[in-house]
Amino acid sequence: MKEISVQELKEKLNAGEDFQLIDVREDFEYETSNIGGLSIPLGGILIETDKVEKNKPVVVMCRSGKRSAAAIMQLEQQGFTNLFNLKGGILAWQAEIDPTINVY
Repeated sequence: MKEISVQELKEKLNAGEDFQLIDVREDFEYETSNIGGLSIPLGGILIETDKVEKNKPVVVMCRSGKRSAAAIMQLEQQGFTNLFNLKGGILAWQAEIDPTINVY
């Protein structure tokens, strides 16, 4: 599974690169803190595959990296090859990029 660090994600955001960010946490988690990704909770990822881009890189994130890894495994079984797991999830983002963001 391909991974990306929070530093690499921040560089992509700052550079305005064309990619999709998907947050697979539950709605209440997303409402507590998010960095602007599309919210598709893990339980619905296979139902909403039509919302996942196929023609550009897709970074999948969650709280710590475990649920996003599970989402990527499910999507890769559907033929996706353009997915990257955000190592450490929102916890790593808070620790390394933005200490003011709420985590739980």
